[in-house]
Amino acid sequence: MKKLILGVFLLTLTFSNALNAQTSKQEDHSHNYVVLTKKIPQLQPIILTAEALAEEDGKSFGDFQAIICGKTVEELTNKEVMMDFIEKAEKAHVKIVVCGFSLKKFKVNKEDIPEELEVVDNGILHDFQLQKKGYLSIEL
Repeated sequence: MKKLILGVFLLTLTFSNALNAQTSKQEDHSHNYVVLTKKIPQLQPIILTAEALAEEDGKSFGDFQAIICGKTVEELTNKEVMMDFIEKAEKAHVKIVVCGFSLKKFKVNKEDIPEELEVVDNGILHDFQLQKKGYLSIEL
């Protein structure tokens, strides 16, 4: 009988510790997001989405990145249009990332796009790397 009581006690203690560890891990978890887009105008609803998620997530809101790939990178040279998106993105804590592979393919000089934009070698690879880190992802 003593062995049964001791076994139940140890099982309960182990389960309780595992549950507490899982709960505290969830409390420390931040929500990170990445969106891959091929159209500059989609930055507007992406930024609005980030604002809504930041409000919903509260302190759990983490990183939010919008990756721009494809032929639309040619439009990034219009600094007047881009500055509006950049200002809104910064206020919403959204990092705008540009696919370097797309810049090369469509012969867009990195120096011709706003310096506030981060360029990565390969936008699709960057997206997958973020997903491997647990980012929630969508492609538009």
